[in-house]
Amino acid sequence: MTCVNFSQCIMLKENGPPIRMMNKTHLLQLIVEQLTIDLAVQLNAAITAHEASRHEENIPDNKYETLALEASYVAQGQANRAQEIKRALETYKQLTLRQFYDGSSIGLTALITLACDDAATRTVFIGPLEGGMRVADHLAEIVVITPASPLGRDLIGKRVGDLVRIGVGSGCKEFEIVGVC
Repeated sequence: MTCVNFSQCIMLKENGPPIRMMNKTHLLQLIVEQLTIDLAVQLNAAITAHEASRHEENIPDNKYETLALEASYVAQGQANRAQEIKRALETYKQLTLRQFYDGSSIGLTALITLACDDAATRTVFIGPLEGGMRVADHLAEIVVITPASPLGRDLIGKRVGDLVRIGVGSGCKEFEIVGVC
């Protein structure tokens, strides 16, 4: 893959036209937008659950009625998740993107394209938090992974041309790192 600054990442294929990938600045913007939406949803859910825990219909008549208690547990869980998302949002807003080249060792903020023998490809972004998040635009869908994930641990330190395994057991496939930027 050849990268000409962050606004243009082009994967050159031996046979076929070059494939443009999402630029990392745009990707970071999409991650921040998604986290902002997720935070608003989570805060709204926490408020709703908190209101349910205090609603007069949920006030227990005896010790066996636990609706208010259960709603308060849900409210606390929602509030905790909102704090996690808020921390991730602040982290991504301050994230410095690093540029990688074919000979570079993969690390945090790398945008990586993986290819399998059966022509399946995957694109992943190594971010500090919120592994599993999927972001997409008209060019590609990208999965955010963290260095602590199994795939993240396998990718850190590797280079274009190296192989990684994805999956377990009979569902395990070997992918080649074909691009990084």
